[in-house]
Amino acid sequence: MRKIVAFLVTLSLILILLLGVNELPKFGSPDTPANNEVAQYYIENTVKDTGATNIITGVILDYRAFDTFVEASVLFTSAVTVLIVLKKDKEKVK
Repeated sequence: MRKIVAFLVTLSLILILLLGVNELPKFGSPDTPANNEVAQYYIENTVKDTGATNIITGVILDYRAFDTFVEASVLFTSAVTVLIVLKKDKEKVK
């Protein structure tokens, strides 16, 4: 019974993922999110808005600073969690 349930869950997940991939824009299409007005705005205004001489630095540290901080917090929390889970208990070892 478990194998049947696992198979059905796996098949459902595959179907959901394939439906999601089907909704992605076609490769090379000019109306993809990568070609929208935000990228053009960043290219034209990053130096003026942020004062950074490097566009990548300006985007990461000024426009996306909060997002970058949250990503770093998630990585730190996951690393601490792994260390806590894998830590050997001194009393149990004795």
